[in-house]
Amino acid sequence: MSPRVDPAQVRPGDALPEVAETIERLDLVRYAGASGDFNPIHWNDEVARAVGLPGVIAHCMYSMAVATRMVTGWVGDPAAIKRLKVRFSAMIEPGQTLTAKGEVAEVDGRRVLVRFHAEDEKGERVVGKGEAELEL
Repeated sequence: MSPRVDPAQVRPGDALPEVAETIERLDLVRYAGASGDFNPIHWNDEVARAVGLPGVIAHCMYSMAVATRMVTGWVGDPAAIKRLKVRFSAMIEPGQTLTAKGEVAEVDGRRVLVRFHAEDEKGERVVGKGEAELEL
């Protein structure tokens, strides 16, 4: 991991380095195995279409994980996250690219609040209203 962020150098408005990931079907299969969520809408197009979806969609929590990697990559220590919240606002399908963007919202000593979102290649928010409270 990269070195931890120096809290004395962090300021509100600081942008976090963006993270972009193209969602692949194999990622969803791996995530299903790791999470135990084998809902067929995440791996079977026929089932997904039968319930009104355009085809297989990514797990919402997988989308959150992509966005959270941006935060942990910036801070350099996943244990620095003390609270995390998001709102899922759209679906993303295999082949689409999810881009996470965020910035420092507040700094109070060693406590840092980061606000973030993740969007598809059209700019539609897939993960919105993300907040990560960190202790540096």
